[in-house]
Amino acid sequence: MSNSNQPECHFSLVLISLLSCTTNQARLTVSPSSSQFFIRDFVSLSCEEDDSSAGWTLRRNTSKQQRTQCGDGWGEAAGSSCNISYIYTSDSGVYWCESREGPISNMVNLTVTGGSVILQSPVLPVMEGDDVTLLCKTKTTPSNLPAAFYKDGSLIRKQPTGHMTIQHVSRSDEGLYKCDISGHGESPSSWITVTVIRLVCHLVVFCPYFISTLLSVSLYQHRANGNDPTVILATAANAEQRMCEDYDDIAAVTSEHQF
Repeated sequence: MSNSNQPECHFSLVLISLLSCTTNQARLTVSPSSSQFFIRDFVSLSCEEDDSSAGWTLRRNTSKQQRTQCGDGWGEAAGSSCNISYIYTSDSGVYWCESREGPISNMVNLTVTGGSVILQSPVLPVMEGDDVTLLCKTKTTPSNLPAAFYKDGSLIRKQPTGHMTIQHVSRSDEGLYKCDISGHGESPSSWITVTVIRLVCHLVVFCPYFISTLLSVSLYQHRANGNDPTVILATAANAEQRMCEDYDDIAAVTSEHQF
C-alpha cells in the first residue's frame, strides 16, 4: 500500500471500530437476575433496546429446540419482554435477542433444575474491579443456611450465611461455580464471565464531539480531493456487516456446543 493511502486506511479502521460500538443493539436482561432457577419459577426476559424500530425478537436454543422465538410453544410475549410463568428443565438453554436486520445481543445461559439447591450468580458478565456476591439457596428453607462454594471443582470456602462475596474481581476469577448445602444437595454449575470496557467504546460514550469532528474533517478532505465522500462510509458499513455475520456464525457454533 502506498503512503498516500495509509491515512485513509487508518481512518477507515477507526471508523469501523466506532460503528461496531455504536450499532443499535439490544441487551438481554433476566428477572430475577440469576442464571439458575427452580422448576415452576417465574422468569421474565427483556430485550432492552436503543432503537425499537430494529424489531428485536427473543430466541433460544435448548436441547430439543433450535432458534425458536418467544410465543412459539414457550413463553408469552409482552412488548420487548418474554414471560415464562412456569419454567421447567426443558427450558434450560441459551437465550438471546435478534433483530430483523441480523445483529444479535449478548447470550444468556439459563439452567433449570429439579434439585433442591441453586446458585444465584450474575447472569451477565461482571466488570473487572466490581464486587460479586454469590448466594446458595434452597427452594423451601431460608437462604441463610451454611454453604460451601466451589470454583472449577475446587473448594473456595465455606460460608455460615449461605452467601459469598468476591471483592474486586479480576480475570482470574472467571470460571465455573457451584455450591453445596449439607443435607440438601449441590447446585448445578454456572460460568461467571469477567470483562473489561474497551477503549473504543469509551470514546463512543464519552467523546461524541470527537467522533463527529473526525467524520466531518474526513468528509471535507474527500470532497476537497474530488473523491466520493460516501466511499469511506460504505466501506465501513460493509465491514461492519461482515463482522455482524461473523459474530452470528460464532454465536451459532457456541450455542450448538452448549449441550
